[in-house]
Amino acid sequence: MRNLKVHIDAHSGFCFGVVYAIEMAEDILNEEGVLYCLGDIVHNDEEVNRLKKKGLVIIDHDELHSLHNEKILIRAHGEPPSTYQLAITNNLELIDASCPVVLKLQHRIKNSYDKGESIYIYGKHAHAEVIGLLGQTNNEAVVFQDISELDLENVPKNITLYSQTTKSTNKFYEISSILKEEGITVNTNDTICRQVSNRDKELRDFAAKFDKVVFVSGTKSSNGKVLYNVCKETNPNTFFVSNSDQIQTDWFCDNDRVGICGATSTPRWLMEQVKDKILTY
Repeated sequence: MRNLKVHIDAHSGFCFGVVYAIEMAEDILNEEGVLYCLGDIVHNDEEVNRLKKKGLVIIDHDELHSLHNEKILIRAHGEPPSTYQLAITNNLELIDASCPVVLKLQHRIKNSYDKGESIYIYGKHAHAEVIGLLGQTNNEAVVFQDISELDLENVPKNITLYSQTTKSTNKFYEISSILKEEGITVNTNDTICRQVSNRDKELRDFAAKFDKVVFVSGTKSSNGKVLYNVCKETNPNTFFVSNSDQIQTDWFCDNDRVGICGATSTPRWLMEQVKDKILTY
């Protein structure tokens, strides 16, 4: 035995939007035994598989078109208006678990669009949340992941800037400053979720306390990739795993202090499994 001291970060794990969606899904599954969900309920395969065993059925938008008279869960990422219109056409009952932060952002973008503003969204192309945001603008807003994607000479001289809720606050304001330096008038709307953005500093503080850090996340999680890199920058001895089977014994030395943390899409039970596995070494 290597006498490892293992601690799970108290702040890691599901954000409140994901908690809300999963609790809603479990309540229905416990009562009815089956529930359709439009897209992965969370970007974590282990949690999705757990819920599938309870009766959750993951469908995509193509499959949604063929369903009628069914109950469909809308996950925390939100959906564009076209999904709600289809629900009316196909007599689908939508269980809307859209995150309140995302819904507020959707409404603000819709108001800007109705006013005829030139809308730019800092976000990941084709991300579920961004698709929902674009839908508020009839898919007319400009989405960009990095300022380098924009032809600054041809950007309108007056724009309204929004952000996907899970992007970096510092990067968002850096982008706003660059645009203003180019002579562009920017109506900057900080719509980033603070529960997510605050994780950056919290994880830097956490990662610095340990000899080794094990970051637990699904490979599909954008938030997970960002937060893993935050840990890695602070503590080079940070390792990424999606489940306990991926842990390697040669990562650890005798008497190591090991920290376990994760993304906002990582369930607590999964981090507990990782801890239990490490304690067997």
